[in-house]
Amino acid sequence: MKDWLLTDFDVLLKVFISTILIFSMLILLVRISGLRSFAKMSSIDFASTIAIGTVLASSILSESPSVLKGGMAVGFILLFQTIFSKLTLKFDWFDKLVSNQPMLLMDGETILYDNLHKANLSESDLMAKLREANVIQLSEVQAVILETTGDVSVLHCENKKKVDDILLKNIRKS
Repeated sequence: MKDWLLTDFDVLLKVFISTILIFSMLILLVRISGLRSFAKMSSIDFASTIAIGTVLASSILSESPSVLKGGMAVGFILLFQTIFSKLTLKFDWFDKLVSNQPMLLMDGETILYDNLHKANLSESDLMAKLREANVIQLSEVQAVILETTGDVSVLHCENKKKVDDILLKNIRKS
């Protein structure tokens, strides 16, 4: 029971030192790889963030933490993410192969039920997102988009201004 609640000082010291070292390596690696490291721009960015968190936790909390091994793993994840994003920027065919396209869920006041179904979202999920965006009347809604990251963007205004076409560029309508 004691081991479950408490631990020895040397274990705590090892966790403390491992945390300082691995986070120092993380800061250095993120500075090298750039601001996109933790941006949630695509599904690979999201997966990279989760993978880095998992590596950090296992490096810090394992019985015999290897800070170098953890730092190398984080470095390789960031390298993969960087190469992946450069390939998607350079080759349209690669981007289409590996990236999701944003999907229109509402076009003005019209709910696109087929798209909701394709996205595995219910009308209740959609209404929750509208409420989160402070929509008080459906007539305010210009467009609702399921982004590639899984976020839902709600474009709305009270004065019925038309959404600029560039904001809806490359959005899957059906």
